[in-house]
Amino acid sequence: MKIGCPTEIKPQEFRVGMTPSATLEAVRSGHDVVIQKGAGNGAGFDDAAYEAAGATILDSAEEVFATSDMIVKVKEPQAGERKMLREGQVLFTYLHLAPDPEQTKDLIASGATCIAYETVTDRNGGLPLLAPMSEVAGRLAPQVGAWTLQKANGGRGVLMGGVPGVGPARVLVIGGGVVGTHAARIAAGMGADVTVMDRSLPRMRYLDDAFAGVFKTSYASAQNTIELARHADMIVGAVLIPGAEAPKLISKAQLSELKPGAALVDVAIDQGGCFETSKATTHQDPIYEVDGVMHYCVANMPGAVARTSTIALGNATMPFMLDLANKGWRDACADDEHLLAGLNVHAGKLTYHAVGKALGIDVLSPRLALKE
Repeated sequence: MKIGCPTEIKPQEFRVGMTPSATLEAVRSGHDVVIQKGAGNGAGFDDAAYEAAGATILDSAEEVFATSDMIVKVKEPQAGERKMLREGQVLFTYLHLAPDPEQTKDLIASGATCIAYETVTDRNGGLPLLAPMSEVAGRLAPQVGAWTLQKANGGRGVLMGGVPGVGPARVLVIGGGVVGTHAARIAAGMGADVTVMDRSLPRMRYLDDAFAGVFKTSYASAQNTIELARHADMIVGAVLIPGAEAPKLISKAQLSELKPGAALVDVAIDQGGCFETSKATTHQDPIYEVDGVMHYCVANMPGAVARTSTIALGNATMPFMLDLANKGWRDACADDEHLLAGLNVHAGKLTYHAVGKALGIDVLSPRLALKE
């Protein structure tokens, strides 16, 4: 199989879909790898490193898409990239289709087979290809939130850890999964007063046992959420429903109840955001204000630490990428129900139920898609 990796073109996206290490593994498995010139520069991997691993460097994305059987990326294909996809080609990347009807429409029209990192599962019910970026985004959230809280950026002017005689920032983390846990750990490490909310009692018991006293937990009822939000200097939105649009946890009307200059960090923005007033921003222009409340809603937060993120993502995706290349997508997905869970689009059909429900599109069962 010929595997292609183009340069990411989403604004301020410095990650790359394949590391030189992944390239070497693919070449040793008998596959051809083509990398767009300069694709790895933002993550600290130059063209020479890929050539040393056995890849061929191509000048343009058009050449990569035209000559590859499988495209491996990081972010969802942008409009121009979607036009280059073709029937029978495999796309392996993050997609986040539920809040993105235009991308969904284009991928269906392309006839390509599209496997989304964020819906691949594992034996424990986790999301192994989303987890490493959730870890990065969770650890970044208090860092960018602390910056947003600075007065010069429109925030409350509150220091996370306070100083002797002055209390710390109050941080509310909504969602106790991978993102929320890492966000809470870092925020607490910065000296903040942290509360994590979740609806899973077993999860809260785990957090209480594992992090005894480092942060508090609270049940995420609607009443508890707004009561704690009123007192928070920073709120981290970290709720995920796999493949589906994120639930809206704080409405626009409720912003008036929050502290002026409070910071909302919406880590769920890739799935539409979990605050009603959230809209995707970029690293170049990351924050905006609504009703006196500051919003940080960068849709590719891990791109800010591109080298760490690229290596972490590559470690997770490489076994699946090799399986797809070695067996072909049909046999790979037939042999692995967890990889099959990543199938979102195939041959002009949507194959992921949560996306179909969100967008009102008929869905073909992934098992039936294997036979088409």
